[in-house]
Formats: sequence, C-alpha cells, structure tokens
Amino acid sequence: MQAKHPQRNFEGYGQTPPDPKWPGGAKLALNFVINVEEGSEPSIEDGDPTTESALTEGASGNFPGRDLAAESMFEYGSRVGYWRIARLFEERGMPATIMACGLALERNPKIAAHVRDSKLFDICAHGWRWEHHRALTRDEERERIARTVASIKQTAGRAPDGWYCRYGPSMNTRELLSENGSFLYDSDAYNDELPYWLDVNGKAQLVVPYSLTNNDAKFMRGAIESGEAFFRMLRESFDMLIAEGTTAPKMMSIGLHLRIAGHPGRASGLKLFLEHVARHGDDVWVTTRSDIARHWHRHHQPQA
Repeated sequence: MQAKHPQRNFEGYGQTPPDPKWPGGAKLALNFVINVEEGSEPSIEDGDPTTESALTEGASGNFPGRDLAAESMFEYGSRVGYWRIARLFEERGMPATIMACGLALERNPKIAAHVRDSKLFDICAHGWRWEHHRALTRDEERERIARTVASIKQTAGRAPDGWYCRYGPSMNTRELLSENGSFLYDSDAYNDELPYWLDVNGKAQLVVPYSLTNNDAKFMRGAIESGEAFFRMLRESFDMLIAEGTTAPKMMSIGLHLRIAGHPGRASGLKLFLEHVARHGDDVWVTTRSDIARHWHRHHQPQA
C-alpha cells in the first residue's frame, strides 16, 4: 500500500496550526475578492466556438454560436455591478482584492482607472482571459503569465501581487510563476484556511488559499436565493471562525462577481454582512490578499 501521494499533502498543519499573529491580535483575517472578468470570457468575436454563459442568470440558452443575452448579462457587471460593489466598500473604508483578468481591464478602462486610483484595492491576476491552462503548452502558459503581468501593469498602473487561474492551474503553473518572479503569492489552492509555503524547484513559494465556499456563484447554482440567504451563509462562517479565533485564528475568503453580487437584491446581503463585520471591531482584520502575503513573508518565513 502506498502511504503517501507523491504530489499531494493531506495533512497540512493538522492539529497544531501556527498562530498567524494577525495585526492587533485579530481573531480573523477577512479578505473580499472582487472578480473583474467581463470582456475576457469566451466569445464568438474573440474566435471561440460559443459564447460563455457561466455564472449568468440562466436566461441564456447555452446553445452553440453567439448568445447575445449572455453577453448582455456580462456587460451588466462592468456597466453597473462593479460600481455598486465598489461603493459599498468605499463607504466603509474596507479594503478588498481585485481579481482581474488582463483582457478585462483592457476592455474596461474606467474600471482599470478606478482600481489604479484606489487606496483600498490591491490586484491579483486572474489570467489573461478565460482559458484552460492545463490545455496550454509550457511555452504558451509562460507567455500568458508574462502578457497578463505586462497588461495589468499598463492598465492599472501596477503589477499584480498574486495569481489565480480561472479554471485551475496546470502542472506547470506554479513553476512558471516562480520562474517569472513577479508574485508574492499564488491562490491556486482550496485546501487550507492559512497561508503556507511550498518548495518549487528549490525556491519558497507562498500559497494564500482561496475558497469557493463563501462565494456568490452559489446564487447561479441554486444554493442560495436571496440577499438575506447570502448574508446568513457568510455570517455563519464568519461567526464560527471568530469563535475559533480565540485559540486558532484563521483567514476567510469571500468571492464576489460583478454580474452576480452587483445586482441590488444580492448586494443588499453583502451590505448586511459588511455591517455585521464592522460591529466586531478589532476582532477582525479586513484586508487584502497582498497584505496577508506580506504579513506571512514578514512573520512566518519558510522552514528548512
């Protein structure tokens, strides 16, 4: 019987996770991720065989060829949704991470300018556009990573600090990110509630895990149906982690999409949750993924 899997780690920190030493003794590091994808999804005009209809309202037919309804639903995200979500964070002075596709920022210059001027938002690269990295050759993937960094640096005025693949990484992604040398961290993992280090060809690579658990995509998949249900789902996770944080502080990631949470009836649930978070004061560190990564680099250096 093979006791260990050669490329997977099922143990992690186990029963003895490290004290993350969050600033101010916070019991929880809370990070909101605002996905900026509109304009980077597969489309007929970009040479793809069909229009992307994932994470839309379900009114599109999911049929071959061009789907104008789905295109319009994506446009809502950049035309309306981004500004509503951004306003909710700005009104409260709460930071968040913009997880952006390079092509999406090129096609949404007003959003790119807003991100560039914001003192609340950092940037995590979400790939060049929606494509399966596992289907790319090593050289193709290397080129996509470099193109994404250059593009975001030009549109948003700064290079992204982190990386997260749209459909998951390839077997080469982490090595190529390390080779590129531009990134504080990657988030191509869902396996923990604390950052951790990996050895990538002799170099330490920081992983800041992401999560699809507390994510507005569940509206599109029928798991939640209202802003109040979204608030309840987020609050229940948050309250559990705050309680555990007395002895074992963790981090919590919340994923938002412009064309989903940007609608009023869903944004209302986000608003309720932000108000709930604010009532916990110094118990929670609302922060960006970049600051979590910098904190880990500073206080938790990789062990030999």
